[in-house]
Amino acid sequence: MPKNIFIEDIMVRDVACATLPGSRDEVLKILKNKQISGVPVLKDSRVVGIVTRTNLLQNPEEEQLALLMTRDPMTISPNSDLQTAARILLEHRIRRLPVVDDGKLVGLVTIADVIGTIADMNIDTPIKDYVDEEVVAAYSETPLPVVARIMELAGVKAVPVLDANLELVGIISDRDIIAASVIEDSVEMSDMSAGSDDDAWTWESMRDTMSIYYSVSRIKVPNLLASDIMIREPITATYIASVSDCARKMKRNRIDQIPIINANRKLQGLLRDRDLLKPLMEAE
Repeated sequence: MPKNIFIEDIMVRDVACATLPGSRDEVLKILKNKQISGVPVLKDSRVVGIVTRTNLLQNPEEEQLALLMTRDPMTISPNSDLQTAARILLEHRIRRLPVVDDGKLVGLVTIADVIGTIADMNIDTPIKDYVDEEVVAAYSETPLPVVARIMELAGVKAVPVLDANLELVGIISDRDIIAASVIEDSVEMSDMSAGSDDDAWTWESMRDTMSIYYSVSRIKVPNLLASDIMIREPITATYIASVSDCARKMKRNRIDQIPIINANRKLQGLLRDRDLLKPLMEAE
């Protein structure tokens, strides 16, 4: 296992950021245009939060960036080593670390950056011990809003898609759902009563009521089927594939997970990019 690989050697220096005050629509535009899953949030040039696709999907009606972002994110120094970054990413179950030097943002290191380094390490350990066999999958004819809700409830960022023969036919990630989603504006009404429940002389039928109309803007997942947006013929692997081979597949195809199949294309499990960080921890 190579030693002395430092964060400054692998971090992204030109970092896409959001700033306070800011809005959900601005963040959504950045995520779609840059094809990324999250960005640091700055205030006065200092990192104060992280906002991700998950934040947007879990809070579809919230528009203020300050209320969407995860506050006080973990950060790392450019002089830290690769193993330290891998440990923080795994232990805190996060996907990105702002790189901070003297209080200022100087870069960003993500799981994808670490995977790119692992791809060049020639780690020939088979992936079998790192595959998650408890996989949430979706049927190809499932409505997309249902798929999005299943992913939210299960706490996963991607689901393999199966057909009626239980064969793997595709995969859907939160990136695909965000790309297909739209901002929907609507007007809703709320009735407010001038009466008080504490007033014994106030009857329901005699209360003064006032209707308040207000606009609501939310992220809407379209009423499509899983098969309409899924990535067809996904990149796959088998249990005997090596760690670095799978890392190279992820790097080359810019993907975060690889379905594991057998000779009959039956789904066996899912290898996530974060699973490939574990060999780095074992080498410490």
